[in-house]
Amino acid sequence: MSGTDWAEATPPTLETMEEMARGALAALPDTFAKGAAGIALRVVDLADDDMLDSLEMDDPYALTGLYDGIPLTEKSVMDQPMGPDTIWLFRRAILDEWIARGDIALGDLVAHVLVHELAHHFGWSDADIARIDRWWE
Repeated sequence: MSGTDWAEATPPTLETMEEMARGALAALPDTFAKGAAGIALRVVDLADDDMLDSLEMDDPYALTGLYDGIPLTEKSVMDQPMGPDTIWLFRRAILDEWIARGDIALGDLVAHVLVHELAHHFGWSDADIARIDRWWE
C-alpha cells in the first residue's frame, strides 16, 4: 500500500475485522445471503479453552474460525434452540495466518474464513469445501 505510514500503523481492531466480515456477508449472492441471515457473527482475539478442548486442539493460533450451531441439513422443527447459530472469527489467529502467507489481502482472508464457516452452516463438510475452494493452491 503506497502512502501507508507503517511507522504509525497498528493492527486492525476487533471492530475493524468485524466490519470486513460484515462486508463479506453483504457481498454474498442472494442464494447464500438468505441462509446466512440469522447467523450471529462474533469476532474475538482467540478461541477460548472450552472451544479448543471441544475440538481437541491445543494451539489457539491454529483456529481462525469456528461455526457453532446446527447445520441447516440437520435442523429439525423439534430442535430447541439454545441460542443463535454463530460464526466465530479469531482475530489474532487470522492475523498470524495473514502474516505467514504474505500473499493475500487481509480482507480476502477474513472473507475466506467467514465463507468456510458459513459453508459448515449449510451442512458442507471440510471435504466438500475443499472440492470447491482449493484455497491452499
